[in-house]
Amino acid sequence: MTTTAYRASILHSVADPAEVGVEQSYQYFEDGILLVEDGKVARLGHAAELLPQLGGVEVVEYRDALITPGFIDTHIHYPQTGMIASYGEQLLDWLNTYTFPTEKQFADPAHAADVAGIFLKELLRNGTTTALVFGSVHPQSVDALFGAAEKLDLRLIAGKVMMDRNAPDYLTDTAESSYRDSKALIERWHGKGRLLYAVTPRFAPTSTPEQLDAAGRLLREHPGVYLHTHLSENRKEIEWVKELFPERSGYLDVYDHHGLLGARSVFAHGVHLCDGECQRLAETGSAVAFCPTSNLFLGSGLFDLAKLEKHKVKVGLGTDVGAGTSFSQLQSLNEAYKVMQLQGIKLDPFKSLYLATLGGARALELQDKVGSFARGNEADFVVLDYKATPLLDYRLRQAKSLEEKLFALIILGDDRAVRATYAHGRAVHQRG
Repeated sequence: MTTTAYRASILHSVADPAEVGVEQSYQYFEDGILLVEDGKVARLGHAAELLPQLGGVEVVEYRDALITPGFIDTHIHYPQTGMIASYGEQLLDWLNTYTFPTEKQFADPAHAADVAGIFLKELLRNGTTTALVFGSVHPQSVDALFGAAEKLDLRLIAGKVMMDRNAPDYLTDTAESSYRDSKALIERWHGKGRLLYAVTPRFAPTSTPEQLDAAGRLLREHPGVYLHTHLSENRKEIEWVKELFPERSGYLDVYDHHGLLGARSVFAHGVHLCDGECQRLAETGSAVAFCPTSNLFLGSGLFDLAKLEKHKVKVGLGTDVGAGTSFSQLQSLNEAYKVMQLQGIKLDPFKSLYLATLGGARALELQDKVGSFARGNEADFVVLDYKATPLLDYRLRQAKSLEEKLFALIILGDDRAVRATYAHGRAVHQRG
């Protein structure tokens, strides 16, 4: 068993501020110790109390730094890494102009492996240690990503896209082939190390009812796997769903009818949800991924976090790269604050911390493994550098409270603020 202590300022969420109030939602240690044994959190506390008890344990000290749990990305597309920052479309045109031609390349296993390596490096460079990831329609895209993540011992959830209509012929599968390929991937990867599988129909318009039935069948046959898809991102998309599924009462009802709602179901975006849909999501324990940078970039609309909180829907934070404009969850929170301001609501920085860590873990039903420094959790954490840039350093020296410091870090921080990233107690990124 290996044991290491990490000393710095330490902050983590212990509850949702919307449920317990801000002051009861976090723990903070100005001079703290995080003790890691064999990749798990063993103890957390004030350095003055724990240092005399450590004996000969190695102490790694980070000065002018804040340790938080690793960030959790609840919606991202790894095949779209190469098309991030592409100009000038809304959702449906975006797919045809950029996404589908880019994803065609993942038929080549060597290309998939190259992009998987770049993608994981970007996640870790930005402090993200857990992610729920779209592959492409090609099974080899998922094999490449899981293979690379396994070598790094990452907590990763991913799946092969299921798409049997309304897409180019070179990207479509069938209801039966998508079932067969997904089943084989589940058997090969789900539960291997820290890897988990997500059944991944792209969105209702690109799946026939038969394929959505196949997705539901996979969920029933393999308890513990996830469902990952898109929901109510764009108004034209919603109208298209009504045309394709006239017998259903709404977008969410399409998924509900095919048995796709549940505690491990994550629906990306949810920008245009009615109260009834929010209530149904809450009843089934389903989660929604809030993706502020992509919703703004594609002009999809403003996410109504207050409505989902009212109905007690689980919410995580997603970058949605490549429509999303940054791998950084700090930058996602920067944009999330602006989304809320446009609705006349202030997003508290401790709520932001919750969304990027424990909130994401709860959305993924992983709160007993990641998202906080609860004893026994996997030791995934990020070291944020207070002096990462001259401006950040100067601004933080003016801060008079932890709240002010955290907010400035969110607004001014990006990948440069990440000094180190640890997964399962092992350093997987160190800033040069």
